[in-house]
Amino acid sequence: MTSLAPDTLSLTDAEALLGAEGADFDALLDRAGSVRDDSLARKGRPGVMTYSRKVFVPLTTLCRDRCHYCVFVDTPGQLLSKRAPLFMSDAQILQVVRAGAERGCKEALLTLGDRPEDRWPQARAWLDDHGFGSTIEYVAHAARLITRETGLLAHANPGVMTADELARLRPVSPSMGMMLETTSRDLYETPGKAHYGSPDKDPDVRLRVIEDAGRARIPFTTGILVGIGETLTDRAQSLLALRDAHRRHGHLQEVIVQNFRAKAHTAMRGAADPTVREYLATIAVARLLLDEDVSIQAPPNLTHAQDLALLVRAGVDDWGGVSPLTADHVNPERPWPHLDDLAEYTAQAGFALAERLTAHPEFVRAGAEWIDPALLPAVERLAAPSGLASTGAEAPRGSRGESGGSLAERAATDPTTLDPAEWARLLRAEGSDLETLVRVADDARRYSVGESIGIVVNRNLTSSGLRTHPADEGEFTLAEARAIAEDAIALGATELCVQGVLPAHVHAEGYLDLARAVADPRLHLHAYRPQDIADLVDRGGYALDEALVALRSAGVATFPGTGVKILDEGVRRKVAPTDLDTARWQEIVEAAHGAGLRSTSVLFYGHVESAEQRIAHLRRLRDIHARTGGFTEFVPIPLPGGGVPLVPGRAPLDEHRAVAAVSRLLLGGSIPHIQIPWTRHGPEVTAELLRSGGDDLGGTLLDGRVRPDAGIEHGLELPWERASRLAASLHRPLRERTTTYGQPRREQP
Repeated sequence: MTSLAPDTLSLTDAEALLGAEGADFDALLDRAGSVRDDSLARKGRPGVMTYSRKVFVPLTTLCRDRCHYCVFVDTPGQLLSKRAPLFMSDAQILQVVRAGAERGCKEALLTLGDRPEDRWPQARAWLDDHGFGSTIEYVAHAARLITRETGLLAHANPGVMTADELARLRPVSPSMGMMLETTSRDLYETPGKAHYGSPDKDPDVRLRVIEDAGRARIPFTTGILVGIGETLTDRAQSLLALRDAHRRHGHLQEVIVQNFRAKAHTAMRGAADPTVREYLATIAVARLLLDEDVSIQAPPNLTHAQDLALLVRAGVDDWGGVSPLTADHVNPERPWPHLDDLAEYTAQAGFALAERLTAHPEFVRAGAEWIDPALLPAVERLAAPSGLASTGAEAPRGSRGESGGSLAERAATDPTTLDPAEWARLLRAEGSDLETLVRVADDARRYSVGESIGIVVNRNLTSSGLRTHPADEGEFTLAEARAIAEDAIALGATELCVQGVLPAHVHAEGYLDLARAVADPRLHLHAYRPQDIADLVDRGGYALDEALVALRSAGVATFPGTGVKILDEGVRRKVAPTDLDTARWQEIVEAAHGAGLRSTSVLFYGHVESAEQRIAHLRRLRDIHARTGGFTEFVPIPLPGGGVPLVPGRAPLDEHRAVAAVSRLLLGGSIPHIQIPWTRHGPEVTAELLRSGGDDLGGTLLDGRVRPDAGIEHGLELPWERASRLAASLHRPLRERTTTYGQPRREQP
């Protein structure tokens, strides 16, 4: 076994360790974990993993490079097809950053393509029209705007920079970053390989940027990309090059060890991801090779949650930036873990989770030695004496009064400043006002949850059909329910949705019996509306909290937040008098959220309700979510048989577009996903609503091969292939998700 003493490791030693297996591999991980633990103790935070609560700001997706694994980059033509801008405007930047500030973010990650003006005349023209000599000048403007108006700290990640450009950004960005990726010249010079045709991926150029950042005294983040075709020697040389640069300048605050993930529609879509063993070995070797004051980061969204403890074992001490609001626009198919879940996974690995700023604690504590004096007050406002983020600190709101522009633009930038009457005006928008509303809402969707369109592979089962001796269509036994679940699993479903009040002659325990019959660790059980839960309570003799415990014990994981049309008692009595009264619906929803059961949320519209009542409903949902954090998505559903427009004579499509757009703007900073009920709209209208702020299609609604008649809406399947074509028509990727918007363990179908 190669020596594991960090100070003695040579290139040959590092190569050997990268290929370690068996007992040698276990010893490598154990040693790396021990070195990490000793390092944290010397830093004064033993047993603490850090992360930065960030908002991801994709300033432009134009780029002059042609990396063979990238889905972040667009051409001007693609942006036109998506109805997306070439560069984000000030209003768009502030829209997403202010939403991040409301969620407690302190970092604004500025990500963009390298020097797009050198390749695209449209980029050069936009910069000229807006008074910027270069993309870097625009980045500096954006960073300055963000801190001045919101108090967040910008982390600039614009790719290759000259020494002068680094100096330009230092007074507006307390830390910066650029991945080295690899020192392999083969990947850069050989046609067909990962970096061929990308001038900014020249390893010598990237190493020069890292050196210049050190000379400029900039806290710098860099890293390597594992699995893009590099050899073990390349990996070892890359880590040693970073170690040497840090020893000369002391500026590397963290090194990211990022695992390659193949993406559809790229040149490397067929390339294999690195194995878990080689990824863990690379993390461990990075921890041993690099000096102990350099943090080792691994992005938590690129590894399945069940495996995060392995990353900790290998020596990771930082999760990097994690957003409670925005997507990872570079890896859109890989959502961030919920921060509460990340804290739980970290605790299971034996560590506490602590928030840091974009500049790491050691650099924050050093003050003006590393942070430009112009930025020190902004950094110090958010920092604790330890250099970590101050507990409870919030970025100052900046100047938030009248922001100018249209009402829709103000709704996007400062949604809390709109009163109910103004939101109702937006719901009634027509003509050019409606087009502005839809455009602004779709921008809000683009810059928060991203371009991906989500869908869960699922099947429905209507619990009202449970019988001991089935006689009619839609009726089934517990044994048949189990067979339905097994069939759904065999067809690739990850969710079974069960809902419907049991008939009076079926004992209320049937809710629990049915849940137990279909429960399976391979299948997420999304079951029982508040109305169904109320029936279990009333007829089963349970207290509400007892019923919720029993449902969880039986296998229920989340529940549909349906069973209410609109949270207004007057409307309920007119439209759906047999629905739960709204106070009891809310009581059950809030109690279930408190018991750990998350849910969907809905609005049924187009009947007797007014615009003001719709807005009151949305605001009430937002308030519930602010207390519980329990809603996964919002689904605006046109009431069957309704179709009554708010504005007489307004086209049905415009009615639906206005509802989707207002839902995105009013709820988007809290309930992140707006689901479009394709079964109610059909493909053409669904596509338009996905351009109006929507980002999700709900479920595939597989009929299955066992008792397809037992599921509500049977006969209305949306197979993956058809959903993919719908997404492709919008120039957006389709992403298979879990019920709670995570990443399924398996690969996409």
